[in-house]
Amino acid sequence: MGENEHRMGPAESGSIANETQNNHAPRKPVGSRKKTPILRSPKSNKSKLGASASMASDSILLWALISSALGFILYLASIVIKGRNSRSKAVAFFHPNTNDGGGGERVLWCAVKAIQELSHDLDCVVLTGDHDASPQSLMSRASDRFGVNLIFPPKVVHLYKRKWIEETTYPRFTMIGQSLGSVYLAWEALCKITPLYYFDTSGYAFTYPVARIFGCTVICYTHYPTISLDMISRVHERSSMYNNDAAIAKSVWLSQCKIIYYKLFSLLYGMVGSCAHLAMVNSSWTQSHIEKLWGIPESTKRVYPPCDTSGLQALPLERPIHTPRIISVAQFRPEKAQPLQLEAFAVAIRKLSGDMPRPKLQFVGSCRNKKDEERLQKLKEKAIELNIENDVEFHKNVMYRDLVRLLGVAVAGIHSMIDEHFGIVVVEYMAAGAVPIAHNSAGPKMDIVKEEDGQPTGFLAWNVEEYVDAIVEVLQMPENERLKMAAAARKRASRFSEQIFYEDFKAAIGPIFAHASG
Repeated sequence: MGENEHRMGPAESGSIANETQNNHAPRKPVGSRKKTPILRSPKSNKSKLGASASMASDSILLWALISSALGFILYLASIVIKGRNSRSKAVAFFHPNTNDGGGGERVLWCAVKAIQELSHDLDCVVLTGDHDASPQSLMSRASDRFGVNLIFPPKVVHLYKRKWIEETTYPRFTMIGQSLGSVYLAWEALCKITPLYYFDTSGYAFTYPVARIFGCTVICYTHYPTISLDMISRVHERSSMYNNDAAIAKSVWLSQCKIIYYKLFSLLYGMVGSCAHLAMVNSSWTQSHIEKLWGIPESTKRVYPPCDTSGLQALPLERPIHTPRIISVAQFRPEKAQPLQLEAFAVAIRKLSGDMPRPKLQFVGSCRNKKDEERLQKLKEKAIELNIENDVEFHKNVMYRDLVRLLGVAVAGIHSMIDEHFGIVVVEYMAAGAVPIAHNSAGPKMDIVKEEDGQPTGFLAWNVEEYVDAIVEVLQMPENERLKMAAAARKRASRFSEQIFYEDFKAAIGPIFAHASG
C-alpha cells in the first residue's frame, strides 16, 4: 500500500455501496432539500444574557464613578472659586502649634508684630490647632513667654484636623505622612479664611500649592529643610539617629529603600517649595539647602531669626562662683540630644579637682505632648542612673522672666543638636553672658560661634569627649578669661537682635506687599 493509499473502515465502505445502489434513483432538486434548523442551547442564551447584563452593570458602575468624581471635582472647584472671589485683606499665619515654646514661635510673634507695624490695613490671623487659643491669650503669651508686645491682638482661626500632621499619627513614612496631612489641614484653614497672603511659619511646604490654587501670595519663613542632603548621606552611611531607626541602619536592603524614598521625597519637596513667592530662611546652612532643593535663589532671602539680645545684654557678666551653673534650654525632643549632655556632665564632674565647687546642670524646656513628657521623665531617670540626680535640675514650661533669671546666673550654656538649622538659644546664651558650648555643625558653626574682633566667643564640640573637655575648660577657666570670652560672645550676639530681624524682615517682605498693592 502506497503512502497516499487509504484504508477504509466498515462504515465508509457501506456508505459507498449505498451511494452506488442509489445512482439510478431520481434525485430531488437541490433547492427542495429541507434545511435542518439550528437549535441554540438554553445555556448559551442565558450566558449571553448574563454577559450583557454584566456589561451593562459595569457600564453603570463606571458611569457612576466618573459622575461622582466629576461631581467631587466640581464641588472642590466651587470652594476654590468662592475662596478666590472672597479673599480677606489679611495675612494668615499657618502655625498649627502655638504653644511649642521654641524659636519658631518667637519668629511667629515677631513676624506678626512686624506686619502690624508695616501695614495697618492688613489683619493678622493665626491659624492654630490649639482650641483654647484666643486673641487675648495669644497676645499675652507673646508678651509673657517671649517678651514680644504686639500692637493689637491677632485674629484666630481654629483648626480641627491637626492630628494629621502629628508625628505619632505616622510611625512609618513620617515625612510624607505629615506632608500630605498638612495639605488636608491647609485645605481646612483656607476654606475657613482665604487671605491675600498665606504665611507659613512652621515649615509645611506641601501646603504652598494649595494656597496658590486659592489665589494667595505665598510667603514662608523656613527654619530648616524637611529633607536635606545630609539626611540622605547619613542613611547611605547607615548611621543610626533619631530620624534613622537602628533596624534600618543595620540593613543594607532597608537602607537602600530609604535612600530611594528620600530621593523621591526630595523631588516632591523641591516642586512644592518652588511655589513660594518669597522664602525667608534663618541661616547660611538652611539657605544653601533650600536654594538647591527649591531652585528659587532669587526669591530666597536670609533673615536671621529674632533673638532677645537687648533684654539679655542688660544682665551682668559676673556670675556666682559658689555653685557654677550650666544651663540647657531646649524643647524635650529627641533631636535635641539632652542625654548626651547628661553623660558629658557626669564625666566632667568626675574630672574636676576636689577643691572646686560642684556645678549644677539646669534643663529648661517645654513639653508639647505626652511624648515630650515621657522624654523628660527618661532624662530624670538617666540622671539617677548616672548618680548625678542631686546635681541636675529640670524646669518645665517656664515663663520668659524666669528664663531670663536662670540665664543670668549661668556661666555656660550647652547645646547638642546635630545640624541645628540656626540656634536661637545659642545666641541667647551669648547675649546673656553664658559661654556657649554648641554642636560643631550647621548654624552654630557657620553663623554664630565665630570669632569677634579676633576673640573666641565659645566652644564647638562633636561628641561626648569633646563636650566633657569644653565643660571642664569653662569651669576651670580663670574669671578674667571667662569675662573676656563672655564679652566677645555678647558683642557677637548683637548681630542677631530683634531689631536686626525687624529691619531685614521688612526689607524682604516690603516688595511683596508693594507688588500686590500695585
